[in-house]
Amino acid sequence: MKLQETSKHLLLSLFIALVFGLTMYPTKAQAQIIDQLDVNVPFQFHAGNAKFPAGQYVIRFVDDSDQSYMEISSADGRTSALFQVRATEANSTPAKSELIFNKYGNRYFLAKLFEGGSGSGDEVIESRYEQRVDKATLEAQEHVPAQRHGQQGS
Repeated sequence: MKLQETSKHLLLSLFIALVFGLTMYPTKAQAQIIDQLDVNVPFQFHAGNAKFPAGQYVIRFVDDSDQSYMEISSADGRTSALFQVRATEANSTPAKSELIFNKYGNRYFLAKLFEGGSGSGDEVIESRYEQRVDKATLEAQEHVPAQRHGQQGS
């Protein structure tokens, strides 16, 4: 009987220590794009379920979306779409803000977004269309420079 009580106390103590440890451990930050990003995309591309022509775009988080949805809008505001994102980490911290596109044949899909100086960024959840594209045709990833909204390029 004493052995069972000792085991219960030990398990309870371990559980309390585990809960305490998890509350003390810093959680990984969610999406890291803080500002709006301005970008000139030199090719036609897909973002979420939408297709866009080459051109100037502004990308920002959607208010009240718990940082899980972003909006991309043409610079003139005529075209826009929402796409879902999740937090991701860069292989190496980019010096400048950038968008990364997956290239399948002649089709480009927005894949990741990073602000310069931060290794944390956002990864775009693949659309059904991108999921249907033959992954064997992945040729490369294109990196397109972006800048914080309102800043002039260098």
